Amino acid sequence: MIEEGRRVLLIGNGREYFVRAGAGKLSTDLGTIDLAALVGKVAGDQITTHLGTDFIIRVPKAGDFFSHAPRTGAPMLPKDIGLVIAYTGMCRHDRVLDAGTGSGIAAIFFGGIADSVTSYEHRPEFAERARKNIEEASLPNVEVIEGDVLSANGTYDIVHLDLMVGPGHIEHAYSLISPGGYLAVYTPYIDHASLVLGAAEGLFSEVHSYESIEREITRTRNGTRPSTRICHSGYVTIARK
Repeated sequence: MIEEGRRVLLIGNGREYFVRAGAGKLSTDLGTIDLAALVGKVAGDQITTHLGTDFIIRVPKAGDFFSHAPRTGAPMLPKDIGLVIAYTGMCRHDRVLDAGTGSGIAAIFFGGIADSVTSYEHRPEFAERARKNIEEASLPNVEVIEGDVLSANGTYDIVHLDLMVGPGHIEHAYSLISPGGYLAVYTPYIDHASLVLGAAEGLFSEVHSYESIEREITRTRNGTRPSTRICHSGYVTIARK
């Protein structure tokens, strides 16, 4: 059942609206929807504008937050988040430390899988935005800490870094990871990936760096072909303790 303040997607007529159930109205060229009427409904229910256009209610998943949630910067793409999840084997037993929270998108993906996620963000406005996005994703197992990840302590099964890293970050991550656990580092440039490789190879038993190339397939009347969008985003380095 959809509660007041919960984010929902409204799908219909080739449109998609990311709204919050509760006070207020959504005004479109297809009519107006009273957002308070969403409270108490469930996924799959219909809601109708005052002009008679029907929309299907959908409860958003992590990918929907990537597409629609307010951002403070450019988040990791789902394909790179997927690499982190797949190569670390992230599961419901894992304690995850995430750093470089940004808008909280990676933390939202991780929070739907892991036992707990602790995410560090040193910029106050980014941390606040991430908290709001995570709260709207209904993930009480995800905590955002405003501060430097180098001050983190404890033991984690997976440490994920999406920030400007130096050797000190790699060394500190190693001290936090339980035996058999993983470090995952996202870097936008190959120079930074090389730095991570150099720092990690002296500490971790297994170190690999990956680039995921993604091409969306588009279909038109003329035929089907790969999209011309840029398919490179960055590099993901995975190291096992």
